[in-house]
Amino acid sequence: MVPGNDLTTLEKHLDVQFKDRTLLETALTHRSYLNENPTITLPHNERLEFLGDAVLELAVTDHLYTTYNLPEGDLTNLRAAIVRGEMLSRIARTWDLDQFLRLSKGERRDTGKARQYILANAVEAVIGAVYLDQGYTAAQKLVLRDAISHLPEVMEQGLHIDAKSQFQELAQEQFRQTPVYTVLSERGPDHVKQFRVGAFLGSERWGEGSGTSKQEAEQAAARSALARISPRSQGTPSRGRGRRARPRQRKP
Repeated sequence: MVPGNDLTTLEKHLDVQFKDRTLLETALTHRSYLNENPTITLPHNERLEFLGDAVLELAVTDHLYTTYNLPEGDLTNLRAAIVRGEMLSRIARTWDLDQFLRLSKGERRDTGKARQYILANAVEAVIGAVYLDQGYTAAQKLVLRDAISHLPEVMEQGLHIDAKSQFQELAQEQFRQTPVYTVLSERGPDHVKQFRVGAFLGSERWGEGSGTSKQEAEQAAARSALARISPRSQGTPSRGRGRRARPRQRKP
């Protein structure tokens, strides 16, 4: 059971004072904890996670639509970059959410990728709890403060761009070759494994990247390879390529 004082600390992180504290307690309760503690009467957080996911997407979508004059595809990619699990787990760390989660002993011992997934889901559940307790405006304020604040980083680093698709498009256009991705090394136990992947055109390695999954490492390798493409190639029109977002001009 999470002590009430600890939840007060979490409320300070969120800048929210709950009228119904049980909503916050539910948002922090993982299914595994109830399996180990069958006498606990609170439900697990999966329904709140479902609700919070929708509130998060709406708040991010509304901000992107009203702020940036971009086509639908680019807005979709930006939204996906903001609400993806890796970004949500980073938000969880700013809230110190891990210390408040109700987990089974087994889940508590696992601090790898599975924990990051649980933390990301818990962020959505907390957003759902704020929405039910305080209303949409309070939930939107939380999303703008802690999720939308990562948008400049996403745009500057091109995290919303599918680097593999872009590299393949340019490689076929300029060199008539299709990139091949090869795992160069794997290290660490399964729950915290790190992959290093090379992006090749023929026998030449154009880029290299690392990640906690092969897919993540391939994207990093593709971004590295894109950095080597000549300015002439980067300037070639390409469908689906990321564009510089320009703020929508608001009417006075």
